[in-house]
Amino acid sequence: MHNLWVPRYGEDVCPPSNLENWARHLYISPFLADLLWKRGARSLEQMEFFLNPGLRHLAPLEDWPGLPEAAELIVHAILTHKKIAVWGDYDVDGITATALVVDFLRKHNITATPHIPNRMSEGYGLNAPDLQMLAEDGVELIITVDCGICDYEEIKIARALGMQVVISDHHLPSFPLPEADAICAPTIGECPCPHLSGVGMAFMLMAGVGKILSENGFAKVDIRSLLDLVALGTLADVSNLSGQNRILVKNGLLALAEAKRPGIAALKAICNYAPNANLGAGQVVFTLCPRINAAGRMGKSEVALGLMLTNDRDEAARLAAELDALNTRRRGEEDAIQKEAQNQALEQVVSGRVGLVLYQPHWHMGVIGIVASRVVEEFNRPAIILCNHGDKIKGSGRSIDGFDLHGALIDCSSLFFGFGGHKMAAGLTLAPENLQEFRSRFDALAKEKLGHAPPTIEIKTDGELSVSDSINQTLLKELEMLQPFGLGNAEPIFTSPPLLIRDVRIRPGLFVLDVMDESTGITVKAKLWRPKVELPPHSKGKRLRLAYSPRLDRYNGVASVELRVRDWYLVE
Repeated sequence: MHNLWVPRYGEDVCPPSNLENWARHLYISPFLADLLWKRGARSLEQMEFFLNPGLRHLAPLEDWPGLPEAAELIVHAILTHKKIAVWGDYDVDGITATALVVDFLRKHNITATPHIPNRMSEGYGLNAPDLQMLAEDGVELIITVDCGICDYEEIKIARALGMQVVISDHHLPSFPLPEADAICAPTIGECPCPHLSGVGMAFMLMAGVGKILSENGFAKVDIRSLLDLVALGTLADVSNLSGQNRILVKNGLLALAEAKRPGIAALKAICNYAPNANLGAGQVVFTLCPRINAAGRMGKSEVALGLMLTNDRDEAARLAAELDALNTRRRGEEDAIQKEAQNQALEQVVSGRVGLVLYQPHWHMGVIGIVASRVVEEFNRPAIILCNHGDKIKGSGRSIDGFDLHGALIDCSSLFFGFGGHKMAAGLTLAPENLQEFRSRFDALAKEKLGHAPPTIEIKTDGELSVSDSINQTLLKELEMLQPFGLGNAEPIFTSPPLLIRDVRIRPGLFVLDVMDESTGITVKAKLWRPKVELPPHSKGKRLRLAYSPRLDRYNGVASVELRVRDWYLVE
């Protein structure tokens, strides 16, 4: 399974001679200071910010495009007692953004009606029938979160029904912008963080609303209590974790650890975490977020929204259990579809396709996005997964570095009823008769950008680390200071010297190795998850090199060291 191992930062990144002085000032090791330097922190102040990204570093509210005008309009609606609805999306980003706005207004004794469309029957974004329903219910202002910026006709309908519309979104727009009453989005102009998530934009908007409300005699609300929702949505949306997002997520993880929100405490419990457990970004993404996401994917987003908003611990436990059951159902659907999609993908790869468009009418619309991610991971090609939705075909796509998925869909837009997304993920709707032409065009665009074979997968490494250093708990605790890891802030990956395989234990989707550094006699556990190529039979007694990330495993409250293997190869 060996890929190309390359230095993450090249060989010409030379740290300054006074780096050790910086390390002493920050009370960190020179090893960590060197990693920070290589990650772009080129001054003592930048290193200090990276390690301690406090909320005081958030950009001024007026720097966010459209935010002052949107906040003023919302406050005017509040002061004139207009009925407000919050229209969100059914993924984690949209659900947490909806909960954030509703919760924030509720803390000011202001009622807002949440509305998240059903993924199966309504689809993404605004729709005319539900806009009509809200207007008949007396709604006078709609605040969209994580959606709306491409809903041109629907916004015209909303305004024709007598409702004002404030768009809070982060997706890529087309120009001219919709004719909403106000639009705030990091994608419509210069701003401090163009990769802000939908829930992140909602957070900044509510901070602006809170500031104006306090100037009008309302009691101040501590908006930090909403950062748990921001962390969940931002991490689930695979947002770039640099700059403003780093501030929001780093502080949001602290709020998730406190679990003051009953729904968060119940969600952690159903995932077998202690209520006050500190969770890393990966744990949040792979345990908490899938259960929230399962609700929207299975057409039950109201369960996840209710969990985020309830103040009743018994209700929270019941809703968390329901989410867990939905997630189990979702995994079953996903496994079945993934096998069929992998077979189709393999056939297309063998036939020479680089851009994969996979389709079965019966696939479940709620899980095709996850399957697309799995296909991309396995074949290192951009992939679109399609299924039937009424008399149309709907799909979800994921991409790889070097291929702008949203840009490719723009080039195919004449084939679609609609589409949206960004460079790495997107969705679309097309007519069945356009499927074959779309397959051909998408493959041609992929070959134009990537060549006739996908690029070699590169494992970007941070240098060699011995086994004795990898089990040093002081060093491992320092590496945790670099959290949260994700897009824009990759978890460090080190290479090992040759290690002797002492034992191999095979579990479903997992190889557990005991490997020994023969120069020191130290043996450590290494885990290889979902290997693309399995270790050959009779590997015990052979030697291999690892590309790995060392971690402290605190399962059951006892700290132990394990190596998470990213790649390996046998050595003679």
